[in-house]
Amino acid sequence: MNGHDLVTSPPRQSRPPVTDANHFVLTFENNRHASELFGQFDQNLKLLEERLHVTARPRGNSVAISGDVVATNQARRALDFLYERVQRGGSVEPSDVEGAIRMAQAADDQLTLPTLERKAKLSMAQISTRKKTIVARTPTQDAYIRAMERAELVFGVGPAGTGKTYLAVAHAAQLLERGAVDKIILSRPAVEAGERLGFLPGDMKEKVDPYLRPLYDALYDMIPGDRVERAITAGVIEIAPLAFMRGRTLSNAAIILDEAQNTTSMQMKMFLTRLGENGRMIVTGDPSQIDLPRGVKSGLVEALDILEGVEGISTVRFKDVDVVRHPLVGRIVRAYDAQYAPAASESE
Repeated sequence: MNGHDLVTSPPRQSRPPVTDANHFVLTFENNRHASELFGQFDQNLKLLEERLHVTARPRGNSVAISGDVVATNQARRALDFLYERVQRGGSVEPSDVEGAIRMAQAADDQLTLPTLERKAKLSMAQISTRKKTIVARTPTQDAYIRAMERAELVFGVGPAGTGKTYLAVAHAAQLLERGAVDKIILSRPAVEAGERLGFLPGDMKEKVDPYLRPLYDALYDMIPGDRVERAITAGVIEIAPLAFMRGRTLSNAAIILDEAQNTTSMQMKMFLTRLGENGRMIVTGDPSQIDLPRGVKSGLVEALDILEGVEGISTVRFKDVDVVRHPLVGRIVRAYDAQYAPAASESE
């Protein structure tokens, strides 16, 4: 453990009494690392206080934690995890603190077998390439990363800002670096927000590139830019509209379909049946953001119903609490969900 108890009440060797209050001091061995952990002007500790309703008072390379027993233990787990991150050379941003807090809170609801004891330390799933390591920031992201490691076909569905597409592309890049697949294929339906390609200027590449930009951005985050360009030129990485998948069998490849809520039933069936030997497929989308013409059923919504329980398929559902962008984004998602949920239930 990186943070050590210096003050406890009662002493460590005796059983703690039943109480709602707790107080201890965590001390970290390295002053510089502790400073990075606490953040500029102790901003990370202030965020910890705000989210967990504890007090966190720093002094040098130590921090005194006081508050509810459950909350203070969550603070301890979060700080220990983040300190290890700093020791490994990583940085600690407010979003990392938010993620560690979420995971610490979730750990209280998870029991480890066979002892059924509470987890003492956090163990978050991560994706690593030579350029970057991404650690899960929410329990759902953790489940999503583990599902992608395990299942041949994964559906990641939920609101914007939850990391569905980014983590999928990162996982594909990791598989390519490991040699587990020979190529990456990234695709999106080319109809969004009422716009159709025929009305856009330029050749086909110029028409579709704006729709595929988020996929490019994620790739460049995980793989050096020059390698991405060479891989695209060599066909090792392919980024194309969904229509280009028809008639193909995609073997030894990591295949991602993004914005899948905008596929029709026939498009979704066509895509899913492209999966070839040693293929791994990830389908992402937000069923609340369907841009198809009125009366056209979303292929994603239909597939989630039809394929529920099918062996080899894993579905991970993100919620507004999993939004890892600006905290305001989560509040916006909740407000829209509250507005449109009654109308959706009436139409069912």
